[in-house]
Amino acid sequence: MPQFAVLIYTGDSAHEPDATKEDLAVPDGHADAMTASGAMRAAYAFTPRNMARSVRTDGVSEGPFVDAAQVVAGVYILEAQDWDEALALASTDPAIQGQNGIEVRLVHSGGTVEA
Repeated sequence: MPQFAVLIYTGDSAHEPDATKEDLAVPDGHADAMTASGAMRAAYAFTPRNMARSVRTDGVSEGPFVDAAQVVAGVYILEAQDWDEALALASTDPAIQGQNGIEVRLVHSGGTVEA
């Protein structure tokens, strides 16, 4: 079955290292629903942009690679029959509000790497 990556674009991630269950209730609730649907295969929440480090040819700097209004706050992988199903599932993401949104991309290849 095809896999689709869902990239979550928001002003910043809610996943501070000291975030409480209450702070994460909305995104975690959505993740729980996607897991219960059987469609979610993997999910990764990123820490806020101020914790990022960027690597370029001239070295390492603190902060995100691109200074933009929205950053990728996380990504998850869905299995779906087709684009229509993937988009229907992804459209339930609570990140879709205001200037925030998601990007859905068909996964070409890859998977877990074992050492």
